[in-house]
Amino acid sequence: MPDFKSITQPFSNSINIDGKSYLYFGGTAYLGIPQNKPFIDLYIEGIKKYGLNNGTSRTNNIQLGIYNEAENIAAVRYGTEAALITSSGYLAAQLTVKALSESSEVVYAPGSHPALWLSENQVKNLGLFSDWAVETTEKINLSEEKNWVLISNSMNNLIPEIYDFNFLKEIRKDKNITLIVDDSHGIGVNNNGMGTIKNLPKQENIQNVVVASMAKALGVDAGIVLTSNSVINKLKSSNTFIGASPSSAAGLYAFIHAEEIYNKALNKLKNNMAMFETVSNLTWKCEPGFPVYLLGDVNFSQHLLQRQILISSFPYPNPTDKILNRIVLSSWHEKEDIERLITAINF
Repeated sequence: MPDFKSITQPFSNSINIDGKSYLYFGGTAYLGIPQNKPFIDLYIEGIKKYGLNNGTSRTNNIQLGIYNEAENIAAVRYGTEAALITSSGYLAAQLTVKALSESSEVVYAPGSHPALWLSENQVKNLGLFSDWAVETTEKINLSEEKNWVLISNSMNNLIPEIYDFNFLKEIRKDKNITLIVDDSHGIGVNNNGMGTIKNLPKQENIQNVVVASMAKALGVDAGIVLTSNSVINKLKSSNTFIGASPSSAAGLYAFIHAEEIYNKALNKLKNNMAMFETVSNLTWKCEPGFPVYLLGDVNFSQHLLQRQILISSFPYPNPTDKILNRIVLSSWHEKEDIERLITAINF
């Protein structure tokens, strides 16, 4: 058996191991940005302009202006009042949760990512999101507590299932709700790249806050928070933000100038999905517009491996659980790759 855990090359549509080439349908690079030459050229341009990294605090008296520029552009691009960019999605999540959970009742949705946890020993909710939505609405409406923080992923990207937050409209209007949603797998892909924030309920008593890793679809080693000016100002005054170094300016330079690249890659991804979804003789679970397909046959990864095709295949949520086999499409896949995958599936 080849060693698939000691790969020494960048991930792309194909991986060479022990002299054999395998088609790769896994990972989270939904837009194929890590192998997108125009994006890489922008990144190199950014390195030449700003250097490799910047290890100073964003509160330093001497700063690079590109950080504020990137945040302003991100806010406009994703339709929020303001944005904050950190060095990682984990930091964006921790910064936000810790700063906004003070003096409020905190409720976690099922399967919330560990980056959102307030403590290392966070009690996991393994129920259904739909049940949690009903229970949480009832709990808040019957409680005397006024201030609530609800924390959730935007989706379960493994199953996959995109969550519906319209249940919040059923919560009493005299309750103050802060909704923190991790959209790491949706931003850049879902809703024509807008991500989850487009679908969150807009009400005076609901403060929507989206956090995300930019390292997946967007291909930048950074994290982002999208919300109101008041929340961003609070986050920027926190000790966590003050004490942290920012992300690479070169990556943000590429992000700023890559809107056309992202759009082109997303259109290619949509075409790949449309082509792949013509297959009708395979049992899978998927969500419209999201390029992940959960296979019903637990042995299907071996069937594809014999044809030199690698997919995502591992037990979840615990090492002793059954293996989840998923096909993940990306913009780095060519028409020939999809055709070969379809042929292997139908074999």
